[in-house]
Amino acid sequence: MTLPLFPLNTVLFPGCFLDLQIFEARYLDMIGRIMKQGGGFGVVCILEGEQVGVVPTGFSQVGCEAVIRDFQQQGNGLLGIRVEGTRRFRVGPFEVQKDQLLVADVSWLPEQADAPLEDDHDDLLALLTALGEHPMVESLGMPVAVTGQQALANQLAYLLPFVEEDKLDLLAIDSPRQRLEAIQALLDRIQGELFA
Repeated sequence: MTLPLFPLNTVLFPGCFLDLQIFEARYLDMIGRIMKQGGGFGVVCILEGEQVGVVPTGFSQVGCEAVIRDFQQQGNGLLGIRVEGTRRFRVGPFEVQKDQLLVADVSWLPEQADAPLEDDHDDLLALLTALGEHPMVESLGMPVAVTGQQALANQLAYLLPFVEEDKLDLLAIDSPRQRLEAIQALLDRIQGELFA
């Protein structure tokens, strides 16, 4: 499947929300097409290069499809959109169009069946609840009701202040349980560094 890509300095996860201000012509055109035709666009993380202007020289090969959930004209004249991450994908062959829009053939990554939360997830669930009280997280309408391991893993991976490389590693993990285990390992490592 062909998907327009939006390289950003962030990693989006399924079920998570992101607010964007659109001002570059290539992305205004892209959003206009999506609003007419439906569908979404791919968010990939910039590894090398800038967010504005020319296409970055390096971006992640794993990304997340974004679907527009809301939009409004901002007071500054820019278009504001809120997107929700839906499906993970791997980037295949890509090209830069004349208007500098990046378009790629993507293959969807398999999603394992969700599993219910278990007792050993209580601490992580409490952490997500605490994150949800932060004004920035609250303004996004997150966390969204968490009933399974998939939502817990995705929202924690998205909201916790891990470095982009760690977030990309988490995004590439197919199993919700393994993603939660990797998040716990990252938290343990950070805690170890704080108290070393």
